[in-house]
Amino acid sequence: MATGALPMPMLKPKRDAGLADRARIHAGLESVARPSDLGLLICQHNCFSHAASQVPLQASPRLPLLPRYSRLPSRPCHINPTACHTVRHCPNTAMFGKTEKHPPSPELDKQDALPRYDNNHDDDSEHVTCPPTTTDTKLIAKIDLHVIPFLCIMYLLAFLDRVNIANANVFGLSQELDLNRDNRYNTALVIFFVPYILFEIPSNILLKKMKPRIWLSICMFGFGLVTMLQGFVQNYAGLLTTRFFLGVFEAGMFPGAFYLIGMWYRRNEAQKRFSFFFSSTTLAGAFGGLLASAIGKMDHMRGYRGWRWIFILEGLLTVVVSFAFFFLLPNFPEEVKWLSEPERAYVKHRLQVDQGRSARERPIKARDVGNVFKDPKIFIGGLMYFGLIVPAYGYAYFSPAIIQGYGYSPIQTQLHSVPPWAAAFGFAMLVAYFSDRLRHRFLFAIFPICVCITGFAILISVHNNHDLQYAALFLVAMGAYTAMPVIVCWFNMNLGGHHRRAVGSAWQVGFGNIGGIIATFSFLKKDAPKYTKGYSISIAFVVLSALSCTAYFIMCNWANRRRNKSVRDVGLTEYEKTEMGDLNPDYRYLL
Repeated sequence: MATGALPMPMLKPKRDAGLADRARIHAGLESVARPSDLGLLICQHNCFSHAASQVPLQASPRLPLLPRYSRLPSRPCHINPTACHTVRHCPNTAMFGKTEKHPPSPELDKQDALPRYDNNHDDDSEHVTCPPTTTDTKLIAKIDLHVIPFLCIMYLLAFLDRVNIANANVFGLSQELDLNRDNRYNTALVIFFVPYILFEIPSNILLKKMKPRIWLSICMFGFGLVTMLQGFVQNYAGLLTTRFFLGVFEAGMFPGAFYLIGMWYRRNEAQKRFSFFFSSTTLAGAFGGLLASAIGKMDHMRGYRGWRWIFILEGLLTVVVSFAFFFLLPNFPEEVKWLSEPERAYVKHRLQVDQGRSARERPIKARDVGNVFKDPKIFIGGLMYFGLIVPAYGYAYFSPAIIQGYGYSPIQTQLHSVPPWAAAFGFAMLVAYFSDRLRHRFLFAIFPICVCITGFAILISVHNNHDLQYAALFLVAMGAYTAMPVIVCWFNMNLGGHHRRAVGSAWQVGFGNIGGIIATFSFLKKDAPKYTKGYSISIAFVVLSALSCTAYFIMCNWANRRRNKSVRDVGLTEYEKTEMGDLNPDYRYLL
């Protein structure tokens, strides 16, 4: 008996005709179960053989998940029990010092395997055949058409309803509701973030439990209705109440959409989609300025001020669209009806390395949430996003006031707010294209951050040149709203498994939006028009984001190097790999 090996228990093999046939096909396979050949035998499809089920395993400090004895279920290969014959030692032949002495007959290689459209296969997408009725390019285009446009429109309306208070303020909101004293306007902005932060994770859990189109459309109807009600408030208390419930209903929009996109695309495909979706915020800023300039002309129509019509009409638009989106918003790949069964199987296979097997395989429990936060990278991911939220919301909420300080009328202010948003959209898509093409994230996050810092530096140092200050606003918007989708995509797509991604994505957005509270109190009316305090705070938090990105890059790179040097095949089942997500030893982070 090998040194240090445990005595092998005497187990009476069960009679199984299928396994007996496999034993005859594998000439001499039963001899591998000798004590001198300790090891776990698995076929090429990760199906445990009957002989392997009787083999004791050595304890190893490098493999803490494996028991000292393993009696695995006796079953033939579920892919092709006749043709499949390749047997390998697992978890590590070097541990046991033996290799297979009696390989199977080469005649078996001539047999054809069955088509791999099954749902249990454990190979990666490179070994899965695209259905003959389509091509990979056509299938991705089909997914793009059914997923991205609807999510973009949904979040465009959500962001528009969230920040249109800045446009309403230009048309007299603060004057009519007496918000110019005691920082009431800033408090009205901040109250939104309290429920928005608290309900991020619960909302993603509900999205996973319910169908995404149902949960997201319900939330969409809710924040559209609340936005309409903002147009009818008569006092400060009414505004605070509506802003609070706006945060409740919008809490699930952003992390839910990012989570859903991550369930459809592989990591090297995701950045363009993430950036295009995220850029709906820049489109909302541009569209909101144009729309507000038009709606503002309705001032005093039917007895309502222009700022009230902004809330009423934009909220009504959201409510109407929510009814259509109940039928149009996408679900998880396993649940959609616009994919054929072979296409669904292929999509699940090609994504398996990123998120596991099924979106509805097991509900998220409190233990799952706790396990996610044992990973320090989760907290770094929150800091990356947190640092950029301060300048992003500072710009979204206060750029109209900053531009108005340059001497423009309300209508001119709304129109001048459009070009920086449009430039941010173009720059974000350009960076996303090269990030996906080069399959790299870190440098494509750091470069826009530097652009953002440059813009704030100009705003702090230049006060008499309004044209240069206006140009600096372009740099701020382009930098912040380009780096944010890169960071969110980088972090979300590095989270493997539905549970880790659902919790991690919600955590990043929820924790990050604490920065929105800081942003709203960084740009106070008493600091206008220079806003030196707000610009300085924004620079500090952007630098924090850059440092966090660097730390995250180092941690992911270190994890990849450690896994490259460690045991690759640790004998984990497909279910165990799914549960571990990106903590699976075979998983590699995108840098």
